[in-house]
Amino acid sequence: MNKNYFKNVWIVCLILCYSSFVSQGTSDSLNLDFPKKLWSFEKTPKQIIFRGTGLETWDKSIRERGWIMKEKAGWNLWYTGYNSKISNQMFLGLATSDDGITWSRYAQSPLLVEQYVEDMCVIKHRGTYFMFAEGKNDVAHWLTSKDKIHWQEQGDLKILMNRGEPISEGPRGTPTAFFNRGMWYLFYERDDLAVYLATSKDLKSWKNVVDEPVLKRGPDAYDLFAVAFDQIVKYKGKFYAYYHASGLASWAEWSTCIAVSDDLIHWKKFAKNPIIPVDPLDPRRSSGTIVPQGNSFLLYTTHPNVKVHLPVK
Repeated sequence: MNKNYFKNVWIVCLILCYSSFVSQGTSDSLNLDFPKKLWSFEKTPKQIIFRGTGLETWDKSIRERGWIMKEKAGWNLWYTGYNSKISNQMFLGLATSDDGITWSRYAQSPLLVEQYVEDMCVIKHRGTYFMFAEGKNDVAHWLTSKDKIHWQEQGDLKILMNRGEPISEGPRGTPTAFFNRGMWYLFYERDDLAVYLATSKDLKSWKNVVDEPVLKRGPDAYDLFAVAFDQIVKYKGKFYAYYHASGLASWAEWSTCIAVSDDLIHWKKFAKNPIIPVDPLDPRRSSGTIVPQGNSFLLYTTHPNVKVHLPVK
């Protein structure tokens, strides 16, 4: 064997070692920013665990983001029910569960009759339930409750530009709220074209942190045509946003994705998005939220029916 042979072998070894080092570093960085338990869920759930009645009731069908909250007394699911034969209204319903899998409707009538409630987010803070939801024409409003059943309307969310003038008329939908260190954060979309962020200390007046979007569409194909936040969670000092996205101009397909932030303003999308890809048999499945369960999480999609995605270890 000549010297060139050993030289070539040595070069190949160096390349393989470097490649392994870079790969390991990338993997460690990925796991550091996006722990596996936050994104590794079964892609196709085994069953629908909650749906509309299919009968001529006010909740013959359900839609959009429902909100699942686990408490000591049990699980709550607030959902939007509708029946176009009865009314054009979107009604607020409640179901309860002992295990997060089997659900019972609270009552045969909606919790609210006059208020239009759709695509809700619920935060429990100091003994009060705060609900942020879409109203008519996708204008966000908020409600409060002491018992999760009886809700009081508090009015539309008044959002100002960063310099103080009101934002332009039009939708401000999929309101996603988060409370952190004395401040309320509100993420909202405008026609699902981008996500914006406003903050408030009193819940009555909101001001954009910046007037530009904090999450834009694209450039990858999976979220090229629509994005909207569904839930914010804090895990090991970082903030994670679960959001639904569409890669079609018609919005005929939706997927579930995740992004990370250190400050709730600057967001980085997960390189392996979407974490729940489009299902050709159920292409509109979306509106994902996670709920702690033991040492892991369950991921629920709530549109156009409720399914649970179990963790994959």
